[in-house]
Amino acid sequence: MNAYATRCLGALTLVVAIGAGRLQLHAQSNSPAEAKRQVKHLVTPQFPDLAKKLNLTGTVRIEVTIGPDGTVKRTRVAGGHPVLAAEAERAAQKSTFEPGPRETMETIEFKF
Repeated sequence: MNAYATRCLGALTLVVAIGAGRLQLHAQSNSPAEAKRQVKHLVTPQFPDLAKKLNLTGTVRIEVTIGPDGTVKRTRVAGGHPVLAAEAERAAQKSTFEPGPRETMETIEFKF
């Protein structure tokens, strides 16, 4: 198996259907032996009033750095409309993950 195939097999996806929208958590590890961090509590973002008025939809990607204790230490908007991104980032900051041996990075996709 080549390196590309190994990386593809290392990519893990957790899909959660929530209310009117869908949330997807994509966890990609750098080594096949490294497991993704399990979500303990994934906060659902509120749909912003301005987005409703403008009929905005789309996907917002948020990169989160998770501490060993499972709390979100840092967030960064990796893509998506700014009106939707602010609320998605707030939800990501309030989410929690299972504890792990060290700090890890995950990407959360919020579909509005």
